[in-house]
Amino acid sequence: MSDAADPHAPIRAGIPEHGRVPKYFAVKTRLESVLDELGEGGLLPTERELAARFEVARETVRQALRELLIQGRVRRKGRGTVVAGPKLVQPLSTSSCTEGVRRQGRTPRRQLIALEQLDADPVLAGELRIGAGAPVWHMERVLLADDERVGLESTYLAVSRLPGLARDFAPDTSFYAFLREHLGVEPVSVDERIETVLATPREALLIGTPPALPMLLLHRSSRDANGEPLERVRSLYRGDRFSFTVHLDKKA
Repeated sequence: MSDAADPHAPIRAGIPEHGRVPKYFAVKTRLESVLDELGEGGLLPTERELAARFEVARETVRQALRELLIQGRVRRKGRGTVVAGPKLVQPLSTSSCTEGVRRQGRTPRRQLIALEQLDADPVLAGELRIGAGAPVWHMERVLLADDERVGLESTYLAVSRLPGLARDFAPDTSFYAFLREHLGVEPVSVDERIETVLATPREALLIGTPPALPMLLLHRSSRDANGEPLERVRSLYRGDRFSFTVHLDKKA
């Protein structure tokens, strides 16, 4: 059997046909074994110690660690690096991130950054079916799971739909739960678009990540049972801490 047909051949693990790999990739592969031995929360040796162990330059170790950081295998803690836990798996559905995090046994929280009224620009006004310049709520919150910052969310909705939002809503709780319990309304139709981006310096500071860390950006527009626009949401999730799933079922 040729290597190309062998599912266990090295090429399946990222080694090209010619068998030559960059030094950082070889170090990264060896580091993955170290991570498995240490377990979640385990503290990695310093770059200097790893460079001596693997007999490579510190920059080679640093590049390997950067890739592991982007993949979510490790995370920074103080001045050290520790083994990260599994990513949060968020299904793409009409439910909120709060409810998705709670289903995985984690404790979701929100930290309010801003709750303000803005004048709707023409694009936002068209999405919410209101007049250009009409007042909209803008609510910006940091997303947390077990006190770990994992994202940043901006919600826009017409003030006319919810004039008492600033008075009645506790911003550290689930917005969708508030809509259901206090207004008897919830999203029943949702459009979402996902793309990869880099956080701005401000966003990286709020989330607590390096600016070069890839992010997953979700644009969501939701409607109620009557088909009326409910909100527009821009959610930025850490690419090293989140993955998304969707269930597709082709009916006969």
